[in-house]
Amino acid sequence: MAKRTRADWVALQQEIVDAAPSLGIDKIGFASAAPFTELRDLLLRHREKGHESGFEEPDIEKRVRPELTFDAPQSIIAIAVAYPAKLKDPPRSAPGAYRGMISRTSWGRDYHEVLRDRLAKLEGFIAARVPDARLMSMVDTGVLVDRAVAERAGIGWSAKNCAVITQELGSWVFLGEMITNLPFPPDAPMLDQCGDCTICIDACPTGALVGPGQLNAQRCISFITQTKGYVDDEFKRKIGNRLYGCDTCQVVCPKNKGMNWTQHPEFEPDPEKVKPLLKPLLLMSNKEFKEQFGMISAAWRGRKPIQRNAIIALGNFRDSSAVPELSEVLRSDPRPELRETAAWALGRIGGADALAALERAQAVEAVPEVLHGIAKALHALSSPAPDKAEAAQEKEERA
Repeated sequence: MAKRTRADWVALQQEIVDAAPSLGIDKIGFASAAPFTELRDLLLRHREKGHESGFEEPDIEKRVRPELTFDAPQSIIAIAVAYPAKLKDPPRSAPGAYRGMISRTSWGRDYHEVLRDRLAKLEGFIAARVPDARLMSMVDTGVLVDRAVAERAGIGWSAKNCAVITQELGSWVFLGEMITNLPFPPDAPMLDQCGDCTICIDACPTGALVGPGQLNAQRCISFITQTKGYVDDEFKRKIGNRLYGCDTCQVVCPKNKGMNWTQHPEFEPDPEKVKPLLKPLLLMSNKEFKEQFGMISAAWRGRKPIQRNAIIALGNFRDSSAVPELSEVLRSDPRPELRETAAWALGRIGGADALAALERAQAVEAVPEVLHGIAKALHALSSPAPDKAEAAQEKEERA
């Protein structure tokens, strides 16, 4: 690499900052590539408590030491790209035509692809000026902790809801980073501005925010909606009509009030994709699923979690018009997790047809978990009507 002075790197850094908007980047910052030693103990405690999601890089040392992934790193460039928070003219649920909700992080084109494109443009911009630069970009699935990098680079502060909040854009931003051998001067981290506010912690539907900046992923609805297995009954009610993800802790955040970002057409949502009708999802083929949802990030786990969550939503809506579709899932779907969930939903909805479907399934079902679910559903049908608090929650879900 040609010899350059600190002034040269400062000048290039400013050139990058000035070019960022033209590259589709809303905010950019620079951080030291030194080990994130302050994170190690936090991540270890997180693991010891069983609070990990399982989607993380399993090697904690790789998460805190950039040099294990990139030879002789000198700095890390962090980027933020804003996404919409409001749906224009959203379709409404109605009896017999209830809808689910997909998180804002999955509106429009898969953000992994969009940010990789942005980072590739940034790489090209830098390489044109420093041909022998070494650059490694990451989006979400990289080994580093995106929030820690963004915080160190001055993009924003790591908030109590575990999101990074930027001064200009709130927390409605996607994060990415680039490790490099170029010695850019680091930006100053942003000071925490949450203060005494605990609105996000108080609003979490499952109590997954176990403390400021501490998330038990095993209780987080966003995580649970992405799993493929059985869902505990405790969480089925809490999921409501969410098909993928959960935005509650960001929606209630005062720092996000009035913020909505539409400067990136790739993230503009199709209302029928992000608030789809539930019943058509139940019997959708894999091909149909890919055609309708394949371009959004919610599709990364396949159709099974989305279909299971749609069944949960119909149960929470107590949609009697869905009994034929749910009965068919319980009778013939090869996936026991969906059969068990359909049994739960039929138990929530009730009625003679639901009872008959459950009794028929009980006579032929062989999987213990599904049989247990059927038994609980039959018991639920003999239980009293829901109380006022439960009825109020159902009314809220019908929006």
